[in-house]
Amino acid sequence: MLVSAKEMLNKAKAGHYAVGQFNINNLEWTKAILLTAEEMKSPVILGVSEGAGKYMCGYKTIVGMVEGMIEGLSITVPVALHLDHGSYEHAYKCIEAGFSSVMFDGSKYPIEENVEKTKELVKVCAEKGLSLEAEVGAIGGEEDGVVGNGEVADPAECKMIADLGVTMLAAGIGNIHGKYPANWAGLRFDTLEKISEMTGDMPLVLHGGTGIPADMIKKAISLGVSKINVNTECQLAFADATRSYIEAGKDREGKGFDPRKLLAPGTEAIKATVREKIELFGSAGKA
Repeated sequence: MLVSAKEMLNKAKAGHYAVGQFNINNLEWTKAILLTAEEMKSPVILGVSEGAGKYMCGYKTIVGMVEGMIEGLSITVPVALHLDHGSYEHAYKCIEAGFSSVMFDGSKYPIEENVEKTKELVKVCAEKGLSLEAEVGAIGGEEDGVVGNGEVADPAECKMIADLGVTMLAAGIGNIHGKYPANWAGLRFDTLEKISEMTGDMPLVLHGGTGIPADMIKKAISLGVSKINVNTECQLAFADATRSYIEAGKDREGKGFDPRKLLAPGTEAIKATVREKIELFGSAGKA
């Protein structure tokens, strides 16, 4: 059964660790992440971007697959199914389809409009027992065609959104989606400290977890980050393992072309990546 991310993130904030949100793109991705979370006894958040939602034939298909998999694989750890960087319209679509958590990314709107729309979604999610993530200050890099440069959120605006009663808050602190450029300046811990002071017990979210050095991740967790999003790193691991399999000619040996065999090394590579992240974030054994 899917659960809201509220309890797992409140526990993470209090316990000074973070829960990973791992984005899913297909059945292999979902299976690899769920099995690894179960093996590590870690709560987990499955993230779905609007693009991935479209690719996987809509949100209802995803809910059916994830719920079926939780049952079929006998998953006992808490699992939240979360819309990543959702528009106002798609947040409602996911609520209707049976997601247990949604993100409304209103960072592109003027703060007043972000507040209004977030306020309305707080009410809807509270009635249905779902968790809601809001965003202040766009995250850098590219996310479904929206490009940002590692902007830094205004702590006062963060407080305005946090006070509306959202479950968790994503704030730009110089982080970027995708691969980090060589000249990246690093995370703005001064801003993170101010945001943390002003938002109190609110679990904070770090987007663009791929490529941030481990010591920075640990420091961010110590300053109140309780949810870290990982997507690109799993994609790169999957691509590398698949490339090695094909370059070694294994798809031409026996029935090596069978998709179940062809996709197996990539799936194992995702598991290894997720395992590494769960250990780094400190959520192993916390389910």
